[in-house]
Amino acid sequence: MTATAADYVWINERFPDLAEAYCFTLVHNLAPSDALARLGGQNEPSQTGVAAIVGAAFDLLDRSDITRQFIAMTTVGDWTLLIEPVGCLGVTEERALPASAGTRWVSHFVNINGLASFLWAEDTTERLTFEPGVPDRRWGTTPDELLEAMHHSGFQFWDEVSDTAEILAAEAAFALAEHLTGVRITPELLQNTTFICGSAEIR
Repeated sequence: MTATAADYVWINERFPDLAEAYCFTLVHNLAPSDALARLGGQNEPSQTGVAAIVGAAFDLLDRSDITRQFIAMTTVGDWTLLIEPVGCLGVTEERALPASAGTRWVSHFVNINGLASFLWAEDTTERLTFEPGVPDRRWGTTPDELLEAMHHSGFQFWDEVSDTAEILAAEAAFALAEHLTGVRITPELLQNTTFICGSAEIR
C-alpha cells in the first residue's frame, strides 16, 4: 500500500481534457472483448493516446445523438483497463454489478459538474461505493474494510479537513484503485497505448 493522491497529480497537469470528465475501470482476468460484451458493447476503430480517445468519445456522442458511450480498453497484466472519456458506465450499478460476475471490478468517475463516484464490486456484489469528495458516507457490504487504505490514499474525512489542505479526491481515487488492483496508471500508459475500442448504449 504505497500509492497516494500525490502520485496522480499529473492527471490534471498532463491530460486536462480527460481529467475533467472520465470513468476509469479495472477488471480482473477478463479480456477487453469480454468486458465490452458484458456491457452490451460493439467494436469501434482503435485509437492511440489520450487526445485520440477523447476526440473519438465526443465524436461518437455527436454521431449517436448522445445514445452511445465510447470505451477505450487495454490489458495491464491480469487486468483490463477501460477508459470512458465523458462516461460513467463503469460506476453505473445496474451495468457494472452484473458485469462483475466472477471477477473484481474497480471503477471511479468524475464529470464536469463535480459529480464523482467510486465503486468496488466482487462477483456482482457491491462491496464499497462512495463519493470521493465525501468519503465519510459509504455504502456496500464492506463499507469500512478499506478505511486504512482510504486514509493513506489521501481522502479528506470530515475530522481531518483543514482550510489549508489541498483536496485531491480524484487523485486519491486513482491511488485507492491501485491499492485494490496493483495496477499503476502512468502518463506513458495513457499516451503511448493503442487502445482496443468499443461503444455501448447509454440507458
